Amino acid sequence: MGSELELFAVVHNWKSYWSGRILPFIAGDVLEVGAGIGANTPYLNRGGHRRWVCLEPDATLVGLLASNLQRANQSGECEVICGTLQSVKGSQFDTILYIDVLEHIADDREELQLAAAFLRDGGRLIVLSPAHQNLFSPFDAAIGHFRRYNHAMLRRITPATLRLQQVSYLDSVGVLLSAANRYWLKQSIPTKGELRFWDQCVIPASRVLDRCLFGSVGKSIMAIWGQVEKRGDPLG
Repeated sequence: MGSELELFAVVHNWKSYWSGRILPFIAGDVLEVGAGIGANTPYLNRGGHRRWVCLEPDATLVGLLASNLQRANQSGECEVICGTLQSVKGSQFDTILYIDVLEHIADDREELQLAAAFLRDGGRLIVLSPAHQNLFSPFDAAIGHFRRYNHAMLRRITPATLRLQQVSYLDSVGVLLSAANRYWLKQSIPTKGELRFWDQCVIPASRVLDRCLFGSVGKSIMAIWGQVEKRGDPLG
């Protein structure tokens, strides 16, 4: 558990793809929950934010996180905190990110409920997670996943103060690879060669097919919540 972070740090096409879908919704003060080793932060933090907090509960990963941010020239723009949401108590954010994190949390409903309390008016909560429980594989179990998500599951854990604004599946071609691993290969960790093939060959194809399928199929799911509209205060 945790070893997959460095392995997946090199899948640049995939990270560029999903981050490009999320970037338009990131604004203001940002909280990146479960920042890991900082492999995703440079794809998401393009500057211009008042505050960017990388929150990571694993003390071992925090050391790598700080080093990787420094290497990416992001250390001056990001604040690294070792802890959970309780560690930023009293702070408010405009954007809260859970990038491949929520599936690692046992009580995901409670987690989102807590996160919602840290959002400013007009703020957004953004989640990227693996999709479809029927694709849950030995790899998911090995890296500490409790579940994979679909639209209905995310709707059920929506906090009362938030509204699920957008849900989209990503990597439609990759569903075939995940299904092959779930029902045939049953690997607990992919090889570097398999990841390279997926990133360089499958992801470019998924970029095209996902648009044709209008985000209705994919092995990952992206969800964006906004606050419930208040009278006289339209949701931005």
